[in-house]
Amino acid sequence: MFPDSAMAKKSRQIMDEDDIRRALCRIAHEIVERNQGLANVMLVGMRTRGVPLAERLLEFLPPQRETTVPLGAIDIGLYRDDIGLQGVGQEIKPTNIPTSLNGGRVILVDDVLYTGRSIRAALDELIDFGRPAEIQLAVLVDRGHRQLPIRADYVGKNIPTAHEEKVSVRLKELDGKDEVVILGGRKEN
Repeated sequence: MFPDSAMAKKSRQIMDEDDIRRALCRIAHEIVERNQGLANVMLVGMRTRGVPLAERLLEFLPPQRETTVPLGAIDIGLYRDDIGLQGVGQEIKPTNIPTSLNGGRVILVDDVLYTGRSIRAALDELIDFGRPAEIQLAVLVDRGHRQLPIRADYVGKNIPTAHEEKVSVRLKELDGKDEVVILGGRKEN
């Protein structure tokens, strides 16, 4: 990704395939416990990596006799607060909300929670689709540095980072490998 840069030399893996699997399994159990089952629960993954994470979470949820947990996907591209700053060419992928959000419990799924701005955009988009009773947030990694008062209800791993570092989540479905790495490093004096 950064073949000749200092960032490539300063990358370190913080989660491997087993760590990711265990974190998602734990989050799935926490979702069931907090919601006292899965009645009226929907998983919505944020594109890009939140979608396969939501699909995996769905696999870890226990089967329910009378309930099927719907799975949706959203692309927040048109809801971002920096849309005019990014330039032209950002591809917007389809949003799919398979059932009404009204009165339901939405579990919003993303890979990394950082400033909170992407989550704010996702909340705006979800509200455009209906009025859920509750929106909960599940993230694989919380790296801190919030700019908005947003916190995750379910966290796979808290990872303290420096601003100049980048957390990269790689998933088999998109990248051919499951891992979380930190790219870059703290500035040395």
